[in-house]
Amino acid sequence: MINSKLKKLIVGSCMLVMAGSLVGGCGSSSQTTSNKLIVGTNATFVPFEFKDEKTQDYTGFDIELIRAIGKRINKDVELKNIAFDALIPALNTRDIDVAASGMTITKARSEKVLFSSPYYENALAVVYKDGTTVNSLDDLKGKKIAAQLGTTGADLAHKIEGTAVKEFDHSNEALLELQNGGVDATVIDLPVAQYYSTKHPDQHIKFMAYPNTKEYLGLAMNKDNKALQEHINKAIADMKADGEFNTLYKKWFNVDAPADMPVVLEFK
Repeated sequence: MINSKLKKLIVGSCMLVMAGSLVGGCGSSSQTTSNKLIVGTNATFVPFEFKDEKTQDYTGFDIELIRAIGKRINKDVELKNIAFDALIPALNTRDIDVAASGMTITKARSEKVLFSSPYYENALAVVYKDGTTVNSLDDLKGKKIAAQLGTTGADLAHKIEGTAVKEFDHSNEALLELQNGGVDATVIDLPVAQYYSTKHPDQHIKFMAYPNTKEYLGLAMNKDNKALQEHINKAIADMKADGEFNTLYKKWFNVDAPADMPVVLEFK
């Protein structure tokens, strides 16, 4: 027979375990009940997400977009700056609720996370120094190429015959490697190349659009967080309907947002 002291000890231990379970349960459901939206971003992807040199605040198209969405779904946005290739693992472990980091919607990624409706039509570019002859992908065969780790640009760079690919945590590091002469070219997103060449005319770089690389960017979420996906998609649709989305798009890219972007991407 269990004596009274031992019985009290066992009951007390069970209560602690139950309390711990309740706390754990609250943590796992915080994505739908909390007023805070934890957003992961890799703030080196100008003009989508980066740190303002003067204020040291996060800014960019993605940052303003997710903050506008946060207001519409009554969530306070908290930003976490983490490596790009750590974003999907962070979503899967629920360390973040959303990844807002210029992430291309791909079939492989869609098997791991949920994506919002596409919010940007993108393409890739090959960046090289003025004076370098690059008229086609054939001119890159056997060359050294820089790209950002975990990106579609890195994937494509590896497919070019005979290339030696150097991968970096940030796109600006890949561009710096080109500037320092460590590589012959860099494969990055077209808007990044356009923005960089405008801001750094002294570096005398050129770029060409990487052929047949039309792709779309989306906000990523945990596979089990369909409720959040629905809220975000509604916010994006409402922003497009009332003009806020186009105003934001034009502010950062100086053109109107495409009117024919798909609502959902289907992969075969």
